[in-house]
Amino acid sequence: MRTEITPGQTSDYLGFDLVMAGNLPRPSVLLADRGYDADKIREGMEARNVLPVIPMRRSRKKRIGVDRSLYRLRNLVERCFNKLKNARRVATRYDKTAESFLGFIDITSIRLWFRHLST
Repeated sequence: MRTEITPGQTSDYLGFDLVMAGNLPRPSVLLADRGYDADKIREGMEARNVLPVIPMRRSRKKRIGVDRSLYRLRNLVERCFNKLKNARRVATRYDKTAESFLGFIDITSIRLWFRHLST
């Protein structure tokens, strides 16, 4: 899992390059919400042989279909964010610096992963 912090008013697709850059393993499918519906993201993922499963925005002129059975798996990601936000410190962002906030997100993620392993 990779996390990055962007200013609150930054659109989702502007922070996309920060998260996808680097040495992460190559995914086979990209599950994303409408906030990531941009031609640049779709073209970049297709160039990397990654299937983008992103519903189109209502304002899109060129109609693009989405695989609904794959898109339903996005629910797992949303539940993960919900579990992260159960940690009050993550939900309210008490930390003053980005480094300490990201560190606590990492600690909370590890804690959730250990819980998952123990079940």
